Order: sequence, then C-alpha cells, then structure tokens
Amino acid sequence: MRVSYEWLKEMVDLSGIDADELAESLTRTGVAVDAVEDRNPGVQRVVVGRVKSVEPHPGAERLRVCRVDVGQEDLLQIVCGAPNVAEGQLVPVALEGAELPGDVRIKRAKLRGVESQGMICSAGELGLPEKLLPKELTEGILVLTEEAKVGQDIRSLLGMDDKVLELDLTPNRSDCLSMIGMAYEAGAVFDRSLRLPEPKELPVTGAELPVSVAVESEADCPVYAAQVVDGLRLGPSPQWMQNRLIAAGVRPINNIVDVTNYVMLEYGQPLHAFDYDQVSGGRILVRRARQGERLETLDGVTRECDQDTILITDGDKPLGLAGVMGGANSEVKDGTTRVLIESACFDPVLIRRTSRRLGLRSEASNRFEKGVDRSRIVPALKRAVQLLVEVAGGRVASLIVLEKSGDVDEKIIPVRHGRIVSLMGADIGEEDVMDIFRRLRFPVKKEENVYHVQVPSRRNDLNIEVDIIEEVARLYGYNRIPAVFLQGSQGRGGLTREQRLRRTIRHTLRYLGMNEAVTYSLTSPQWEKGLSLHPDARPIPLSMPISDERSVLRTSLLPHLLQSAAYNVHRRQEHVALFEIGRTYLAEKQPLTDLPEERWELAGLWTGPMGPVHWREQTASDFYRVKGILESLFARLGIEGVEFLPDRPEGFHPGRTAEIRIGGRFAGILGQIHPRLSDELDLKETFAFQLDMEVLLDAAKTDLLFRPIPRYPASTRDLAIVVDAGVPAAEVEKVIRRAAGEHLESVTLFDVYTGEQVGNEKKSLAYSLVYRAEDRTLTDEEVAKFHQAVVDELERVFGARLRT
Repeated sequence: MRVSYEWLKEMVDLSGIDADELAESLTRTGVAVDAVEDRNPGVQRVVVGRVKSVEPHPGAERLRVCRVDVGQEDLLQIVCGAPNVAEGQLVPVALEGAELPGDVRIKRAKLRGVESQGMICSAGELGLPEKLLPKELTEGILVLTEEAKVGQDIRSLLGMDDKVLELDLTPNRSDCLSMIGMAYEAGAVFDRSLRLPEPKELPVTGAELPVSVAVESEADCPVYAAQVVDGLRLGPSPQWMQNRLIAAGVRPINNIVDVTNYVMLEYGQPLHAFDYDQVSGGRILVRRARQGERLETLDGVTRECDQDTILITDGDKPLGLAGVMGGANSEVKDGTTRVLIESACFDPVLIRRTSRRLGLRSEASNRFEKGVDRSRIVPALKRAVQLLVEVAGGRVASLIVLEKSGDVDEKIIPVRHGRIVSLMGADIGEEDVMDIFRRLRFPVKKEENVYHVQVPSRRNDLNIEVDIIEEVARLYGYNRIPAVFLQGSQGRGGLTREQRLRRTIRHTLRYLGMNEAVTYSLTSPQWEKGLSLHPDARPIPLSMPISDERSVLRTSLLPHLLQSAAYNVHRRQEHVALFEIGRTYLAEKQPLTDLPEERWELAGLWTGPMGPVHWREQTASDFYRVKGILESLFARLGIEGVEFLPDRPEGFHPGRTAEIRIGGRFAGILGQIHPRLSDELDLKETFAFQLDMEVLLDAAKTDLLFRPIPRYPASTRDLAIVVDAGVPAAEVEKVIRRAAGEHLESVTLFDVYTGEQVGNEKKSLAYSLVYRAEDRTLTDEEVAKFHQAVVDELERVFGARLRT
C-alpha cells in the first residue's frame, strides 16, 4: 500500500508532523513503512506556460520556434523539436537556470542559430513514471489540462510536492488498505482529530432507469449495492485525482474508471462500473459459474471458470469475475454515457481461490480476499456517485438498490486489566488503557477490572482478548515495556526414538562409504513411472507449477538420486554412492479430496567401481556388495528376521532384484536398475535400494546389547555341498544354523560354483562355519559331532551331497 502524505493530511490533523516522523511512528506501532519516497525527482524552476505561436525553424526542418507565455512581462522564445507542440497548449516550461532529473541544468542557448530561452518538457524529462501515464501523455511534450494556470509551479500542479509512504502490511491489517483506515491509524498514534469524507445520497434527477439485483447464494455475496448514473461525459479525470492515483501506483484511465479506483483507495471498498447499455434490462444476477463457462476479462484474456467462481451476470451473459476483474463486454469505453456502479462484499475464500487458480491478482481481489468493511459498502457507493456527478457531469438515474442478508454483528470482547498487565509486563494504569481505547475510537464500557470493548467493523483482525491487548501494547509503546530476564523452569531437551534412529541410519551409511543427498520433493511426471514402493499411488500435480520438471510431488526417492548420480558421472566422478532419507507423497485418487499420505522412506544407490580392499583392486558394483551394506545397517539397528526374496518390480532388472521383508512385512526393494534406464542416463551397472522407514523403525532396537571379547578360541570348518540350482542359499543357511546348535557362532557363504564338475541343474555352495563355546575350549570330537549333524540335516532336507 502506497500512502500519499498530502492526501492523508486532508483526513487527519498532521500539523507539526512531517512524512519521516509519521513513517517512524507508524513503524514503531506495528505498521511497517519500508520507505518514504519524495515525488519530486529533482525538478526546480519549471512552470506552466501557454504556447502563443508556433513557427517553423528557419534552419532545421524538424524544429519549431515557439513563443510561450509563462506569466512574465515578455514572452519566451523556445526552440522545440516535439512533433505534437501546437498553439494554445498549456505545457511545462523549464526556465533559464531550471534543474531537471539526471543533473540536467537549463541554460540560454542557440539552436541552429535561433536563441532558445528555456525548454518545453516531456513527462520523461520531468521524471514522471511513464508506466502510470496514459500513452498519449508519454509521446512528445506533456500537454496539460485547462486546470493549469500560467506561471504556476509545475510541482504543485503535478503533485510533486508530495511524499509517499510505502507500507509493508501484514495480512491481518486489511484496514490499512485504505486512506480512511490509515487516517484512523495515524489519528490513534498521534491522538489527532479526523476529517473524513461524509458522502450523502443524491436524489434522482430526471427519468429513472430500471435496475434490479438478485443473489443466488447469500454466503457468496452477503451485500450487493448498485446505482445508475446517466449523462456522463467520458474524458480525463481532474489533475488532483490523477496525482493521487499516480502516487498510489494506479494508472489513470478516464474519469469514470478513475473515480472507482479513487474511492477504492479512499474507502478500501472495491467498486466496478458496468456500461449500463450492456446490462440487459438493468438486471444484475450474482451466481456461481457453470462448469466450462468462459468470460473475456478487461485484460483481453478469455478465462475459463469453475464452480467456485462467482460471476456477475445480467441473467443472460456474464459481465465480470466477482471481486477479481470485470468483463470486456461491459467495460467503460468511448461512447459510454450511462454506468451501473457496483459496491459489494464477496466470500473471501472463493475470491482467493479464483484469483490463485487464474493467476490473476488485482487491487480489488487483494482487498476482497482479506475481507472488506461491510459498513462502508453503501457509503463508498454514495461517494463514487457524488464524484461522477462532479468530475464527469453525470446525473443520478436511480435509487440505491441494496440486496443484503442480515446486519453486521456487533462484536464485544471482554478484556481483563490483570491480563493486560501480565502479558505486557508493564504496570499500566486503567486510565492509560481507557485513553488508548479513546484514541483507537473503540467504544468501551468498564465493569470492575474488565473492559467490554466494542470492535468497529473496520477491524476484522480483532477477535479475542489477546488481539485487544496487542492494540493496547503497541499504542502504549513497545519501547516503554521494560526488559526483564526470562524466568521459569526449562525441561531437558532430547531426541525422539525416531530421530535417534534416523541419525543412526545416517551415520552408519556414511561410515559404509555413502554420501547423503537432499533432493527436491517436486519432480516430473515422466520420472514417476515405476521405481516406487507404491505402484498404485498417483502423483499429486501442482495447480501452478514453476516448470514441467517440478510439476508433481514425488512418490519415490530414487528418480532424483539417479539424476544426481548421472550429474556426477557426467563430471568425471566415476564412483557415486548416495542415500537419502525423505518423504514421499501418496494419493490413491485424483483430484484430491483428502490430505495425501506422507511417508518417510530411505533410498540409496551405488554406481561405478567399489573402493579397493587390501587383497584386490577395486571392483565394479554388484548386487551382493550393496546387499552387504544393507545387512550391516540391519545389524547396527538390531533388526532380525530379514528375508531377501526374488522379485520383478518395474524399473529394475528382472533377474537381479529382491523384495525385502522384515518379520514377514514388506519393507522395500533391492536390485539393479534396469539397463535400459541406466543407458538413458549414461550410467554403468547401478544398484539401488528403497526401504519403508515405518517398517524399518518398528523393527529396530534402540538399546543394543554388547558382549565381551571371547576368552576361548574358535574352531573353523569349511563345508562345500552340491544342491539343486533352485535351492536358495538363505534356506541352506537356516538349516545349517538349526542343525549346528548353540555353539555355531557364524556362517559365511564364500563361494558359489556352477559347471560341469557339479552337473547340470546343480550348484556348489561353500560355507565357512565358526564354532565357539563361551565357557570352554571345544574339542575336535565335539566340533566333528556338530559338523556331522549339519551334513546329515542338509542331506535330509535338500538331498545335498558333500563336494569332493
């Protein structure tokens, strides 16, 4: 919000208070002022002049020799090159010794042999913001209206003697989106009197034009007021009105549209003017849009509406998007002589939805979505009609037609004095509190130590006791509240079980040679095909994505890890080992009717050569090395009962992928990324895993038990057996552990062989078995007995035979 200091001075007594002091005091009391802008960019000694004559330059085809009256005894001779200079015009004239923006100084000079005693200025040369000026005023010299007086200082005419306060308002202070609201605020801060406009309803003169209003849903539009003005003469608005609009950052258009914008800035109540001749029968119907209904708005764009869009119609055709922008079919244009002025209140939620969905923000939608003061709807309409009569020569052609549901409820909030003192931490007296309510112009009744505060309708941000206490505190002065040390007991901080386990997982994977990555939660739909633990989940699209690459919420962590791996490989980082702990977002239906499910997941990948070990050079990544990393992680978390079962999920190699189950629950996937996908990303063989953190954490143990280093030696026996090729090694290991008994310390598979020596459809599995007793040294006879029991059980269960 941009606030004109000179305009504000008309509404509140600011004598003795300059713009900088006003800005500082407003900021201290909670209405932040980002900057104070001086509207004079450096113009000195520029006055209004009237062009008396224009003659061709004798030595230059494009130059003109002008005789200009600037209120001095003699006319000035000025050489001008603007093509639009003409006799009789009122123009800004820079006198000898004048200063213009950009350190330009005007001196008497000769141009092609003809003396020039000044310069006729354009809008750009005066430093006026050309984007806020009509196009015709930015081409050539600036032609002034007949309001200007010869010899008048151009600064006072164009409002350059004003200063503008740029406010940084919080969303709750919608009352400060108007000059009247700022007058109340400044009056409260400085305890000054107000001089607010008091519009009166003008009587109908001449023939009355028909107008009717109907609202389908009172919840969508609680109040709608309309009135017709006839006999209008379209043209530029007065200079004083243009000055104030430009100071507020609004471009003047014509006197009719400018009046609606001016009253919006003054009252905070958006208005709209419809060409009455385009409103069939003067009927207004406010209704929801039908699915697929379209409307071309004032910016020339055809908008498609949905069922949450409120439309202003005449019963036959749409006329405008309620609270957002009017329609092109009913806009004020050349030839418009009759308008229907709308002043209304719409559902803030629906206005915000429509504005966001269409990507169409306007000054009107900004105010409607924050909530307007319903008590100002009719006064704003009266004010607009008054101004149209004054500046556009109109006549009132109808009474005010008002359609509303109920009245504004009176809001009274009880506030305890003890609560004020407690929250502020300052010993403020009851007289001071009552004085602050007087300055805020809040009616209040006091009973014992409780204030019953009546909140004006303009302050829709005040709803509970602490809101009123905040008003008292900021007007009392935050700088007057004493600083004290915090007191009270403080509990000991700590991590939750899930946080501790996630930290353990991160540390473990880092120690195992992996690097943690943090990737985007937004991804592309093409990456959401496969590679997910939830193949039935549907990606959730964004309503307004920044780009196609960030248009849906991810259902898997692996796609971005693969992209990160490819990025590093393309920059000559051959070995990449990444993991990420993050959320995925799952929805079964589209469009969303409920909040999506957010699940924590763990994903990782290895590509390129593994690090070297002491007895051999580095080798390529393989399934078993990555499987060993996961087994080390499970061991660190104390997770038992882990199974790896063959699987063929989408996006993975069909013969090198396993499903992971923990305690019988599906926990994730481990396997090689499909070669076709790896080739697309220029990756070598890449192995990845993805785990459901909920299953992982449920099975994890936070308190691990450690035992001392064994005191007695172990006995190691190797066992090589031949079994059918389809027998899983994991099943063999289970049988070995069951048959060996309690003294078996570990089982390690160190070799798998298939070939002619073991026969077709057979394979050889070689295990290293370690036996140890905690209370004694095992004898060879005991170890042989345990080992033979293992051989016998393998032969019985699998038909295994020892390989010789």
